[in-house]
Amino acid sequence: MQGFGIHTSLWAHSWTREAAELAIPEAAERGLAFVEIALLEPGKVDTAHTRALLEKHGIGAVCSLGLPDDARPTSNPDRAFDFLKLALDKTAEIGATALSGVIYGSIGERTGKPPTEAEYDIVARTMQKVAAHARTLGLELGIEAVNRYENHMINTTEQAVGLIERIGAPNVFLHLDTYHMNIEAKGQANAILAGAGHLKYIHLSESDRGVPGTGTIAWDEVFAGLAGIGFKGGMAMESFIHMPPQLASALSVWRPVADSREQLLGEGLPFLRNKARQYKLI
Repeated sequence: MQGFGIHTSLWAHSWTREAAELAIPEAAERGLAFVEIALLEPGKVDTAHTRALLEKHGIGAVCSLGLPDDARPTSNPDRAFDFLKLALDKTAEIGATALSGVIYGSIGERTGKPPTEAEYDIVARTMQKVAAHARTLGLELGIEAVNRYENHMINTTEQAVGLIERIGAPNVFLHLDTYHMNIEAKGQANAILAGAGHLKYIHLSESDRGVPGTGTIAWDEVFAGLAGIGFKGGMAMESFIHMPPQLASALSVWRPVADSREQLLGEGLPFLRNKARQYKLI
């Protein structure tokens, strides 16, 4: 997980053979190091097909997901483990290096109350089992902090680090996202600095999830923070063009956030790369 990548929602609703044949060659043409494949339905992914395309075009992959509502560790830890075990097996078959995202709960999971110690405990115990299986496959696990509207348990760097330390597994890392940090953090750089030592992956997403550089994200603060901790991990542009209905609902994305894929690749990606070069991250 190094260099620049892009979340596959730029190309397709779900990860099908057709989506892979569109996304992977174009990602390679744009000089990307990896794609982030959304494994919302891991059992349906043709992993051999995806792996062959990645190898043909010489780029890597990271996989990500949010758990289904019926597979939350807080209410059904056995189902959560089974779902994540399948997702990890598929991640390994693809040849990806990590599974990240809201792997500790579902997107839209909210109780209307602050998270409890009991919730954190059952999540940590479930993730310990998941991390152990990931280690047998040579994979890492990422814990993504998301905003209060998408999940009530992990909204800040500090909460994510707290969960990572409860899990206590060497292959579990911190995953941050500028869109969520813009809502929850007291400054983008502060959130990044608080994650030093754990941060290996970051989503670079504009304040409206649209074209990076056209909103209100403090990009100089983001990249200065990354440079300040000597960041060497993966940087993935996450801007949504194609979204499955269930994810669009959970994320409350009700309108187009960019004109086209070409706009994001032609304007947003160069903007982010230039910032990364300015701060000597690439």
